[in-house]
Amino acid sequence: MFTRAVSRLSRKRPPSEIHSSDGTERIQEPEYKGTSRWAASLENLLEDPQGIAEFTEFLKKEFSEENVLFWLACEDFKRTQDKEQMQKKAQAIFATFLSSKSSSQVNVEGQSRINEMMLEEPHPLMFQRLQEQIFNLMKYDSYSRFLKSEVFLKLKASEESEHTGFGTGGETAPKRASRIYNT
Repeated sequence: MFTRAVSRLSRKRPPSEIHSSDGTERIQEPEYKGTSRWAASLENLLEDPQGIAEFTEFLKKEFSEENVLFWLACEDFKRTQDKEQMQKKAQAIFATFLSSKSSSQVNVEGQSRINEMMLEEPHPLMFQRLQEQIFNLMKYDSYSRFLKSEVFLKLKASEESEHTGFGTGGETAPKRASRIYNT
């Protein structure tokens, strides 16, 4: 269930556009992409499908992937409109991440305050405070380690080499062609 939520939440969003007063597209805002965007903020990383995937893999190695999965499940829960679906998702979030019997329990204060009555009458923001705790835990702990990790640094270097054209031996494609054909 949460895998589907992760894939739904991690779909790419269209780039921001600027429109003229008549509603037609004028220009497209320059936008950071990939690792540059991820490094700007945890929020940016969590908006990018590849960012979520890489961060989740990193958290798996740190044995704390439940944090990002809980955060994503709460995001999905907040967008749920149907009362019956909301109730099912609330119970699943509680059972998966907040119950003392859960194997993927997140470490937050206040999970014991969520009781059966609250699960029967859920509201979109019922997990908000707990979600914020997990977000802050990720932001000030695992996110900063992720940005220093070998995985992130390799991805960043790979992107930079693709962007600058220095993918092979530090030469741009025109320089390489010139060297090859002028010898």
